[in-house]
Amino acid sequence: MPTPSPKPDISSRKPTLNGRKGTKLIGGHFSPEVSTQLRIIAAEEGTTVQSLLGEALDDLFVKKGRSRIVSG
Repeated sequence: MPTPSPKPDISSRKPTLNGRKGTKLIGGHFSPEVSTQLRIIAAEEGTTVQSLLGEALDDLFVKKGRSRIVSG
């Protein structure tokens, strides 16, 4: 009779960062050029890609007649 495989040790998983509590990951697949442009703009403006994406989402919400949610 085969021996059962050991269960994974979930205690070794990386803990969630406190800054991510109460948030949801939103993702998409884009060309490498999109990633590069975002990183370049973020570096030029001294900000993060996440901040730029939040700004872009807020602009989209306003364009679609919704309230700003992400950035102040």
